[in-house]
Amino acid sequence: MWINGGVDKFKAMQTFVRIADEGSLTAAARATGSSLPAVVRSLAAYEAGLRVRLFNRTTRRISLTEEGRQHLDNCRHVLAALEESEAALSAGAGEPAGHLTITAPVLFGQMWVAPAVTRFVQQYDKMRCTVVLLDRVVNLLEEGIDVGIRIGALEDSSLVALPLGRIRRVVVANPAYLRRHVVPRHPRELQKANCIQMIAGKPTWGDFQEGGRAFRLKVSGNLEFNHVLPAVQACADGAGFGMFFSYQVAPFIAEKRLKIVLEGFERPPRPISVVYPHARLLPARTRLFIEWIRNEITAFRP
Repeated sequence: MWINGGVDKFKAMQTFVRIADEGSLTAAARATGSSLPAVVRSLAAYEAGLRVRLFNRTTRRISLTEEGRQHLDNCRHVLAALEESEAALSAGAGEPAGHLTITAPVLFGQMWVAPAVTRFVQQYDKMRCTVVLLDRVVNLLEEGIDVGIRIGALEDSSLVALPLGRIRRVVVANPAYLRRHVVPRHPRELQKANCIQMIAGKPTWGDFQEGGRAFRLKVSGNLEFNHVLPAVQACADGAGFGMFFSYQVAPFIAEKRLKIVLEGFERPPRPISVVYPHARLLPARTRLFIEWIRNEITAFRP
């Protein structure tokens, strides 16, 4: 199908999606191997054919209009459906190929997701993967992310979530530190102890419960960090008590450099999920990667 000036509508749709994913006309031209004028002409003809503006453009930035955001989701479905149809026709004829963008929390991504993705592209060398590690909730559709790893309850109903396992929020200390001090029998005792904290957090520790009731405590200490790993390291070196996710301290516990205390006051474990946008059809490479990551990350299953 063609639009104004003899431009292929399907190719123009692909260009539109690539511009949205890359965030600029120049980056889209580079990613598609096209010239910048060709990308500009394709977008202009596509907008003219649709009789709607898809992007707000200034000399410095480009952003989707409300109509553009709605159309982007529909275009992804169309392109995914076509790719799925082609994959069905050529099933078993070749290896998966294409590009995937995966996001995960920073430390969990460093420890578990990045190594799994590395093994994935080593197994399927026609695949290209971008790993984006962020400690914030990412809007997969708006930011062009194919697959995400989430810790905690899923609130976005537009996403499908498949379980990878569960993690706990635990209080830990170095065994030698515990021998020099009294091992706490109740979380309230931490209020008189040296507690390592995160700069971004409040001077309280949560995720305790007693008798089915959750509660928080105000704690203090002489060490604060803006990243988790050095805080865990300081705790393992005997600087005080720390509260972390169980996956963050698992290597130190295995090495007997940290010990969990106050287990009887922990809140219920939090789920870890692999998430992706609702879609009737997913590209074959996305389905393959989801299955791969579920087989790779098994350490957190009951």
